Amino acid sequence: MSKAQVGIIMGSQSDLEVMSEAAAVLEELGVAFELTIVSAHRTPHRMLEYAEGARSKGLKVIIAGAGGAAHLPGMVASLTTLPVIGVPVKSRNSIDGWDSVLSILQMPGGIPVATVALDGAKNAGILAAQIIGASNEQVTKSLQKYKDSLKEKVIKTAESIERNGYKGGKIGFS
Repeated sequence: MSKAQVGIIMGSQSDLEVMSEAAAVLEELGVAFELTIVSAHRTPHRMLEYAEGARSKGLKVIIAGAGGAAHLPGMVASLTTLPVIGVPVKSRNSIDGWDSVLSILQMPGGIPVATVALDGAKNAGILAAQIIGASNEQVTKSLQKYKDSLKEKVIKTAESIERNGYKGGKIGFS
């Protein structure tokens, strides 16, 4: 892959299982990314340096995942002009994930964070690719191919169910 266009950051290693879904879909779509841990609470200076230096490194979008109080996406958004996509992560100290969702979703005016569903890192990766694709025809083509494959899976599943009934027609698409 070429130079990273998307930065994927998370508050701790425990977020990696969820956030790896963003990495996987970006890899599938051919969008270069970097991935690291940047804690808003335990490494605030690292967070500041990352957010303020992201544009000069060539990043175009930042995906920030966080659980619990989930301050990372909003704090990063306050320090950069790049689009930030927040991924609320249901962590072990979370209140069913709602604390993370609301912490990322309810940003004050002037500090937007695009927010995906709880543990929705895959959609964050797709959204980041769509942002990149707005000015990159190769990424747009990869996205179209990806979306076409989703359509094909649905059609194959529908045909299988229609042919074999609801008990025998499952082929693994959800």
